[in-house]
Amino acid sequence: MDEEHPGVQPVSDFGARAFFDDIKSEGSEYSPTGSEYSMEDEHVAELIRQALALDASGQYEEMLRVAQEASLLDPGSALALACQARALQKLQRISEATIANDQALLLDTSLPLAWLNRSGLQVLQQRFQEGLRSAERAVTLAPEDVRAWANKGMALLNLHYVLEALDAFNAGLEHDPDFLFILQMKGELLHSLGRMNEAIPIVRRILEIAPDDLRALTLAIQTFSAIEDYAALPPLTERLVRLMPDSLFAWESHMRGLRSTGCFEEAQEAIEHVLSFEPNNVHFWTMKADTLYRLGNYRHAAAVAQHALQIDADYPPARRIHEKAVRLMYQRKGKT
Repeated sequence: MDEEHPGVQPVSDFGARAFFDDIKSEGSEYSPTGSEYSMEDEHVAELIRQALALDASGQYEEMLRVAQEASLLDPGSALALACQARALQKLQRISEATIANDQALLLDTSLPLAWLNRSGLQVLQQRFQEGLRSAERAVTLAPEDVRAWANKGMALLNLHYVLEALDAFNAGLEHDPDFLFILQMKGELLHSLGRMNEAIPIVRRILEIAPDDLRALTLAIQTFSAIEDYAALPPLTERLVRLMPDSLFAWESHMRGLRSTGCFEEAQEAIEHVLSFEPNNVHFWTMKADTLYRLGNYRHAAAVAQHALQIDADYPPARRIHEKAVRLMYQRKGKT
């Protein structure tokens, strides 16, 4: 993104940036009005259809090229300019996108795509009140366009109207129940509101649509942990470490998932990965000692707990495990 518009830093924890990275067009249909067209008109119409299809598939460089070609053939085409603006926005060329979109609205003040673009650009620029007004205009012009509802929800969310944002996301899902970004936002909102029973089916649906989506996996792990459904965690955390092998969060989540389901042997490997990230973390060394203790390896558990106490001599969990492991180690020795 250019220096003039460094990008949104949302006031909520829900990233507007994730929206504009993830959200995809649904490939709106374009049909020129009128009953007779020249060959050039037909070519422009075909180029615009191509641009919208490229938007849907996320090929924004090519979308920009095609839309620019359409504008060269028909400088008065508002939709060609709006397609350029959308591609430029996706390519994070915000100033150019704003100029192109303003030109489109000068040519056609009722063009739904241009209002969709304007609302998205305004949210990116943290102009949330203006973004809300533009999104409402987009929704009025094209109520079936789920992207307009997503923009409205993001503007409302960043203005702290959480429940109203949820209503906007729900309205969007009425038009497309599987629109991934809105499902993610709804799941995160419900999670933040503590409405876990409502969040669970949303999370499950997200994982059906995008099983390897990092944002979806993280949300699922947090949600299932919150409701203490530990049996659901290991397949999710295993997938997460496969996708993010260099992530402390991924390995810690995997370790906790395995321990929560009693898979202590498997948890040992995960703990070693965790400790490779934070070798001086007393909490992780204590978890390693506890895992060894649960496996009946009392001598090793005592030694690991002693190492944890060398890091923090006043850490009560490490001291308790050390005392229990030493006691059982000597009890076992006395029986032999």
